[in-house]
Amino acid sequence: MIGLASRSETRQRMLAAAGVPFDVVSAPLDEEKVKERLRANGMDASSLALALAEAKARAAAAPLPVLGADQTLELDDGTMLDKPVSRADAEGQLRLLSGRTHRLHSAAVLIERGAVTWRATESVALTVRPLSDAFIQSYLDREYEAIRWSVGGYRIEGLGAQLFSSIEGSHFAILGLPLLPLLDHLRTSGKMPA
Repeated sequence: MIGLASRSETRQRMLAAAGVPFDVVSAPLDEEKVKERLRANGMDASSLALALAEAKARAAAAPLPVLGADQTLELDDGTMLDKPVSRADAEGQLRLLSGRTHRLHSAAVLIERGAVTWRATESVALTVRPLSDAFIQSYLDREYEAIRWSVGGYRIEGLGAQLFSSIEGSHFAILGLPLLPLLDHLRTSGKMPA
């Protein structure tokens, strides 16, 4: 049994579907404040995802091993995008992604008795096809409530698949968790049957 320091329903569904026994644990953390501090220190997107995952795991007070996870989005010029704060912001992010390749960095950290026992980051390259204004509006009309908490203003599930012309990397990492490396660790460390 592990503690999951994430309210992400997608991560919870992934773990449940993979047969990982877990409980969601509270991780009181001002993520935006931590993110601002780390970015001010010049941290790159992949390292930022890993640092935020660790901060979330450390913030959870649980007797179980605690898994923290985070995901960052990096444009081809190094610019990082966050979760959109409004529909207009989501629209702007989709326009920015249109016709470009970006990377999602999904990181996870497992902490036991205060020590990091495992960490992993997986990166995926996603190329967004050129998007028309009409498509962006139609997409947001149908999907905004579902994507408003998603970095980049999209989800790969459902209509979101129409955004992309190519994807290179793990589907699980796109969803926000380096699941296969995590499962391997849980088996080799005896937390799940091998």
